[in-house]
Formats: sequence, structure tokens, C-alpha cells
Amino acid sequence: MQACELSRPLERGNLDRSPAQLRIIRSAGFNHSLSVKALLILILPINAIFVKPFHSEVRGGIVSSVRDGSISANAGLKPGDELISINDGHQLRDVIDYRFYGAEEELELVLIREGRRITRRVRREYEEDLGIEFAEPTFDGTRLCNNRCFFCFVDQLPKGMRSSLYIKDDDIRLSFLFGNFVTLTNLKDADWERLAEQRLSPLYVSVHATDLALRRRLLGNPSAPDVLEQIRRLGELGIQIHAQIVLIPRLNDGEHLAQTVSDLVALHPTVQSIAIIPVGLTKHHRGGLRVYTPEEAKEILAQVAPWREEYRRRYGLSLIYPSDEWYLMAGEEIPEAWEYDGFPQLENGVGLTRLLLDESREWRVAERRELVGRITLVCGMLIAPVLKDIAENLSETTGLEVEVIPVENRFFGPTVTVSGLLTGRDVVKAMRGRELGEVVFLPRAMFDSAGERTLDEMSLAEIGEELGVKVEFLSRISSQPKPSVFHRAMLRPVM
Repeated sequence: MQACELSRPLERGNLDRSPAQLRIIRSAGFNHSLSVKALLILILPINAIFVKPFHSEVRGGIVSSVRDGSISANAGLKPGDELISINDGHQLRDVIDYRFYGAEEELELVLIREGRRITRRVRREYEEDLGIEFAEPTFDGTRLCNNRCFFCFVDQLPKGMRSSLYIKDDDIRLSFLFGNFVTLTNLKDADWERLAEQRLSPLYVSVHATDLALRRRLLGNPSAPDVLEQIRRLGELGIQIHAQIVLIPRLNDGEHLAQTVSDLVALHPTVQSIAIIPVGLTKHHRGGLRVYTPEEAKEILAQVAPWREEYRRRYGLSLIYPSDEWYLMAGEEIPEAWEYDGFPQLENGVGLTRLLLDESREWRVAERRELVGRITLVCGMLIAPVLKDIAENLSETTGLEVEVIPVENRFFGPTVTVSGLLTGRDVVKAMRGRELGEVVFLPRAMFDSAGERTLDEMSLAEIGEELGVKVEFLSRISSQPKPSVFHRAMLRPVM
């Protein structure tokens, strides 16, 4: 499995850090691919891997590989070694500690090998990578969620799926490293001490409501702390956040939404962006909730529009960003790219459709050539109208016959309309008996991190065998203009 690079450096408020410690997250690796979003409402990372619960005992990081010719290789480190501390006995809880305490030029590495304690002293050039990859980014397990949200997506999963899908992480380290959203409800004194020392910024915070009583109700946690006080405290430490508000009809919208947005905007620039997301519900939901209607989506957009205009006049930023679902549900135009201010919450389904539309215009103009044949693109119901328009234009430009087939989600229910939550059997049922052309392209996001299994444990080869046609990932289209656009559009949660 391909290793991931950790690339988000520590940011603001680091004047008391050494120059080396300001660049700690640039090259450490670990050999699992982690979804960048937590299992919350709209996004189901089917490649979730952190199944070990958090434990207070620090055991060190298991080395999964050592790059040939690297400093660590020359020092004799081997796969299977357990690196427990660096310099002055700093115990390592995760790859953040590894980079933070290992940022200097002279290092003392303490490791465990086959029960024996071994010390290695190494010297490196400034910012030179040690060449180590770890089996997991957190060495002491994963901090789990202590809330009982009645709209939690994990609780809406059917029984019998792979165990890793039922893990509810709520870990600030995964928020810093990968953009997972956290609630901040499980922070302890030691966590605040760490935040003060390492200034992990930015963090991604699920707010939902700033009214304390309402937020406690939404989280199912009567002891949840005041999130506004926590955000202020983060700001004092020089830590910025990106917030999300998951809206539930008649619970935290309307006047409650107005208050929440106003409270968060008052904390700008600590609060860098605010995404508004509609609640996602499967047919297995038992909480008596419902999803938004198209008319209600229009009302939400109408409520938010003047706020965005005001904040742009005041701050030069929109600050508040409705996710693409609202526009697609309401049948309204997607905002222009400049209105997304650099797309700070693209991975949260905010602005991806705009990128898709803009890129499709570019390759219709820039790459006009004749292609022959017929292909089929499979997607969820939500993005289908957009992809159909793009496919039609692509066919007119190139001569390639492109059919888009949206698949209704029978596994989770018709209210789940994103491509990434489609199952293999639903796809097979929808495709069987159709004229599919030479190749059927499936969303890569339907499969796990290795690209091997769908949510219902079907492989790409098994789907192809069932359909009697060649089946590929969208990422493998190599002969069409800008193929990655289709792939990205169906990989993101909104699609």
C-alpha cells in the first residue's frame, strides 16, 4: 500500500519554537491511506483503519519501512523496530511528536527491538528526512468520540459490515494531519498543554450550534463544553479552525443558524471558514429525522446569501460556504470560483462542482479531437445532472459516445445520493441488461483505500464478471480530455 506524506506544517503562533520545529510535518510517512474526513453525517471513509482504542500508555511507533540509503538505514534501524523516544526522553505518541521532537540536527533515537532497548545517535543536515515510515500515524491508538449524536452516520450503518466502519474517531491529531472533523468535547488538560506547545493549526471543528444547550442536545452529551470558549482559547494559542455546521430541519436552522454563524464570524480570523452541510440519513436511521426538501434548500441559500455579501465587504471573504448539495438540491447556479476564496473546505464537498464545471470548459476548448466508441460513467443520483451535461458536451466535441447512468442507492436508501456510498450489487442491478459500450467506469470512491472491495465486499473484477463488460476506475481513463476531472468529481463526498 502506498505511503502517505504528512504535509501540513505547524502554522501560526510559533515564535517560541526552534526553526527546525516549525517544519516538522513535511516528510514523515505511514503506509495506510486515510480518508480526510471523519465519519460524520455526509462522509463515510470506507478505508477507515484506526481500530485500536486510545490508551494512555505510550508504546512508540512501529517502523513499517526504512528507505535504502537513508540516515535511519545507515544507523541500523529496521522494519519492526518500535521507536519510543527522541532527544531528552521525549516519548512519541504519534508522527507529530516524531517530527516535532525530531526536528533538530543531532538526534538520539531510543527504540525497542525484540524486547531489547537500543539507542542510536544520528546527525543530519537541516530538514533532511530520516527515511522512516510508520505502520500508523498514531502510536497510542485513536481517541474515540464520547458523544451520542442522534444523526451520527456510523449509527445508521447496517449490521454485518467490516468492523473498521463502525469506529467513531474524534482525535485532534487526525484533524490536524488529515482534516478530520472533531467536536473538541473530549479534550483533557494534557491535550491543551500539547496544543500550547505544538500549536497544531488548523483544526477542523464540528460546531453545529453555538447555543450551549442546543449543542449538547445535538451531540447527545450533557457535559459538552462551550465550543465558543474553546475556539477563543485556540485563538489565544495561535490556532485557527475551519468549522462545519450540519443542519437538521427545524432543529438548528433558522434563528439558531443565524446565531451560530454570527457567533463564529465574530471569532474571525481564528475561524477561517464555515461550511454549512445538510444532514445525511440512511434508511437505517431510527431517530425520526428527515432530509431537506428542494424548497427548503432554496430557503437556506436565500438566508445565507446576504451574510456572504456582508462578510465579503467586511473581510474580503465569503467566510460562510454552503456545500454543493444545497445548490444541486435547489437547482440553483453554483457560485463562481472566486467566491470560494481558495476552496478551504473542498474535501467537505464545498466547491468541487464549480471546479468540475470550470475544468470541463477548459478541455472542451483546448482539446478538440475526434474519438470513437462508447463508454458508460456510473455515478450517484446527486451529481448526475451535472455529469450528463458535461458528457453531452464532451460527445459533441470529440465524437465519443458517453452515457451517464445514475444509480439509486438501495443499500442505504434513496436519501443517500452520493457516488462514494454506492455498493457493487446496486451498480450491478442498475447496469444489468443495458447497452454499456466498451468500458464501464466506476467511481474510485466506491472502493476501499487499496481499491479492492466495495462496501458490500465486491471487487472490480467481480462487478465486471457480473456485467459481462470491461470495468475500470474512472482514474484509468487515459484517452479522454482531462480524465482526472471525472475521477475527482466522483471521489468527493458531495458527488
